[in-house]
Amino acid sequence: MIVCSVNHIAKSFGGNIILKDLSFDVLEGSRIGLVGRNGGGKTTLLKLLANQEAVDEGVIHWKKGLKIGYLAQIPDFYDLTAKEVLKTAFEQLTETETMLRKLEREMGHELEPDLLQRLMEQYGKLQDDFILNGGYEMDAQLDRIANGLNITSLLDKTFSTLSGGEKTKVGLGLSLLKNPELLLLDEPTNHLDLMAIEWLGSFLKDYKGTIILISHDRYFLDEVVTKVLEMEDGEIDLYHSNFSGYVKEKEEKLLREFQEFQEQQRKIKKMKEAIKRLRDWANRANPPSAALHKRATNMQRALDRIEKLDRPKIVVKKMAIDFEAHDRSGKDVIVLEDVLKRFGSRTLFDHVNMLIQYRERTAIVGENGTGKSTLLKIILKECEVDGGVVRVGSNVKAGYLSQHVFEDIGDEQLIDVFRSEVVVNEGEARHILARFLFYGPAVFRKVNQLSGGERMRLRLAQLMYQDINLLILDEPTNHLDIDSCEVLEDALEQFNGTILAVSHDRYFLNKLFNKIYWLQDGTVHCFAGNYDWAKGKLNELEVKPIERVVQNKIKPQKVRKVEEELSINNIEDKIEKIEAEIHKLKQQLEAENELDSLQRIYHEIELRESECEYLYLQLEEFV
Repeated sequence: MIVCSVNHIAKSFGGNIILKDLSFDVLEGSRIGLVGRNGGGKTTLLKLLANQEAVDEGVIHWKKGLKIGYLAQIPDFYDLTAKEVLKTAFEQLTETETMLRKLEREMGHELEPDLLQRLMEQYGKLQDDFILNGGYEMDAQLDRIANGLNITSLLDKTFSTLSGGEKTKVGLGLSLLKNPELLLLDEPTNHLDLMAIEWLGSFLKDYKGTIILISHDRYFLDEVVTKVLEMEDGEIDLYHSNFSGYVKEKEEKLLREFQEFQEQQRKIKKMKEAIKRLRDWANRANPPSAALHKRATNMQRALDRIEKLDRPKIVVKKMAIDFEAHDRSGKDVIVLEDVLKRFGSRTLFDHVNMLIQYRERTAIVGENGTGKSTLLKIILKECEVDGGVVRVGSNVKAGYLSQHVFEDIGDEQLIDVFRSEVVVNEGEARHILARFLFYGPAVFRKVNQLSGGERMRLRLAQLMYQDINLLILDEPTNHLDIDSCEVLEDALEQFNGTILAVSHDRYFLNKLFNKIYWLQDGTVHCFAGNYDWAKGKLNELEVKPIERVVQNKIKPQKVRKVEEELSINNIEDKIEKIEAEIHKLKQQLEAENELDSLQRIYHEIELRESECEYLYLQLEEFV
């Protein structure tokens, strides 16, 4: 069944044609990835499909009564907490639950038998409706979404006090909880960490409705989508595969189109040569040959009737990046020894040790809030440590690409901001900026009017023309389209200096980096391999309770000697004692309000639960 049909639509902004004569159908149950270059109209099309904006021409038909979910601008929910915002997804169920509680109170009083009977019947119908629509699963669903998106720490905070990225994550959770028939997502992974991205991919794979999403995350597209809609030069093409299949199909299609174009050009050339020869023979004949002239005219008419094929765009304009380190640094580029960082009473991380050497490709990964960007700021000396040593090696010249690039720039023009760090004349500046797809009058645009991808390209242009041998990158692929990501990856691959990056782009991490520092629970683990290798090794550590205790930096002498050979009676006594301690600690946890004490008690509970789990394993061996 068709849930949405797009027929010959067009859309313009300020005289600029964004979409022209687009037509396609969206079938029920489809999972479609919308891809194309930045500025190609993907977000505009999503807004039209969500009925947030009107088309200028054509028409969009939706299935009658279609429930659409679209994460657009998040409205302010005033004094509601994030959890209360998420609960608005169950508005009808919460109303039913309120009525059930009201009826329960009424039935608790002494009533006439007839009235009691009517209330019980009403209660029974409401309860059936409540159960049928998943009323008793509301909290479980909310917890599942909150845990998956890693927003449990935000649930009790007032929504209006959250940052823009945090509001977007809560808004994404709200969209998923509403479970619409047509779910429209615009860059859903942008504010998520790696674990949340992987969870979202798994969640969307099992989603029962129809999905259309915009993403530049190639692994995410491969995991989720089964069809790809490509927007290019105002046209749209549908490919029946995931992203990797789309890339292969597109290459084959371009090759086929180019061969057809070349074949037609050869045919046209032969016909033109034949027409020329016929006319030449006709004119040289004595008297001139009318029959040859007629044949030439007929052939010309046949040539004019041929529908000329456009030359396929084999080479699309892309950024031209070429990083080069002119002077090499010393062998040890960055050294961190037992680094401690606190914010108020909260310890962000402790005992962090890192060694980054010349020409290494090193990445820092971890969940949001573990301190990845803070580590970069410590290395850049923009942030002081509370303990430990930070050393930057000899002759290190660092260039920094922030994920919040140019956010504090006012009404300055793009070309002036570029020249503030790259000393060249205006003509040379315009020539350089053209390599980063800023053509003609675009160089005079105000920086605060640029999109995230355009700001990222401008900063890359600055970095390319600076004398640096260490690149420090904070989410460099955020906001870049797939073509630009690929160009950046190729440039970084050729860079003859050292690279340190924070990223949640798994493709980017696997392609370029061979050393991963994984921030977790306030400490850091080092893995000599790419992201997939590091994740596998981390999972191996986490499946063994005693190894997880060591990971959490608990001193071996503080761990009870659970590895000793114990009799069954001793093990059972030990388990009973530890479970009593856990119960007591949980009671303390409920009564405690201080953050430091909460963290300490929670840490103690985790330690005892690990010991208990290990003792149960020992008990099974005896049995």
